[in-house]
Amino acid sequence: MARARIADDIGREAVDRAVREAALRDDIATAVRYTLQLLAERSEGNTLEVRVPPFGAVQCIEGPRHTRGTPPNVIEMGADTWLELATGRMSWAEAAASGAVLASGQRADLTGHIPVLRLPR
Repeated sequence: MARARIADDIGREAVDRAVREAALRDDIATAVRYTLQLLAERSEGNTLEVRVPPFGAVQCIEGPRHTRGTPPNVIEMGADTWLELATGRMSWAEAAASGAVLASGQRADLTGHIPVLRLPR
């Protein structure tokens, strides 16, 4: 069964609240899930798993398909870091250098796949 898609207007509003103000947990959850949804739609594939616990995870990026056990290419980070990356407020290089992300595997790199949403300033 396919997951329900978060509508663009609802997702954008949640992202805007989550990055601009002290958002409620529900807004953060919706913002993370919406931006992960955008990543999966724009970078289709199953080579890399991007995890933002406890809110969500997606498989993305073309390449060898992963189907069982622990994926060989995984990126994991907190919601704040993900939303900064997803909206272009932080680059992949900055996040990786700061230690804000845990990345394992040869294809554990989001360069060229983020940002997925730019917000007006």
